[in-house]
Amino acid sequence: MILIGNSVHNFCDGIVIAASYLADPALGLAATLAIVSHAVPQQVGDFAVLLHSGYTRRRAFALNVATGCATLAGALGAYFALSDMQQALPTVLAIAAASLLYVAVADLIPSLHRRPEPLETAKQSLLIAAGIGVIAAVHALLAH
Repeated sequence: MILIGNSVHNFCDGIVIAASYLADPALGLAATLAIVSHAVPQQVGDFAVLLHSGYTRRRAFALNVATGCATLAGALGAYFALSDMQQALPTVLAIAAASLLYVAVADLIPSLHRRPEPLETAKQSLLIAAGIGVIAAVHALLAH
């Protein structure tokens, strides 16, 4: 299941990357950096899960590389499909943004309620603010 889920996830990441570059190279770069920033730790975690499930290191690595290739497949497919359909780009980007917001709201924020101690809530809020700050800083850097 982890391999199927990760492949679908990576395929969608590829679509977002291609659509972002087609809309604006600066947006594409920002989207690529954001996706790589979350994909690397995800792949490391998936590798650990595969090892724990009994796969050899070589097999787990090969399977991780194979699921990573889904990003390239999604990017190439989206590029060729969307390059002639510029009017669809805003819709694709809106769906991508909405799905990321959904993940944040449905998966990440409820985890704040699992540890309601004030110090833990403050740490989580600070990390969320830092994430927003990184986004703002990258936006400011790419705008120039």
